[in-house]
Amino acid sequence: MTRPTLYLMVGYPGAGKTTTAKLIHDITGAVHLWADHERSRRFQKPTHSHKENLELYAQLNEETRQLLSEGKSVIFDTNFNFYKDREHLRQIADAEGARTVVVWITTDKTLARDRAVAHPSPNETRIWGNMPSEAFERITGNLQEPRAGEHPLMLNGKDMTRDVVERALATLAA
Repeated sequence: MTRPTLYLMVGYPGAGKTTTAKLIHDITGAVHLWADHERSRRFQKPTHSHKENLELYAQLNEETRQLLSEGKSVIFDTNFNFYKDREHLRQIADAEGARTVVVWITTDKTLARDRAVAHPSPNETRIWGNMPSEAFERITGNLQEPRAGEHPLMLNGKDMTRDVVERALATLAA
């Protein structure tokens, strides 16, 4: 049996994380845990409060652990901006015998801002519509780029296609 993989998404809002996650799902069959979708499903009126975040991510972390323990690969689609959060998930994956792949979508900040703040909304990857500019600036200002030791799979989200993702994933097997 092949070792399951945990894919962790990193990048600005609007970078193309969810588009890429959906492509990884289509290519690999990995379970796509999309935090925005899960939040809207679990909370009638999402507030994005600290308490809500703690509850949501505790549930998603446990779901990730369970799926990995069943030998299933998982795409954890949220913005893993903080190294400590990526490390926490890496520890969960390690405990379940899974490998971790940090997928870093390195889209130009101006393009990402346009997608996140001004793009026609809602669309299939932005279920709550556009975010305020202040929120975009706060989130992008907090992004802790993946460290060299995390061996991130770097992709430019400008023109994300299935072919681009397939080629990138093939480098992981090499």
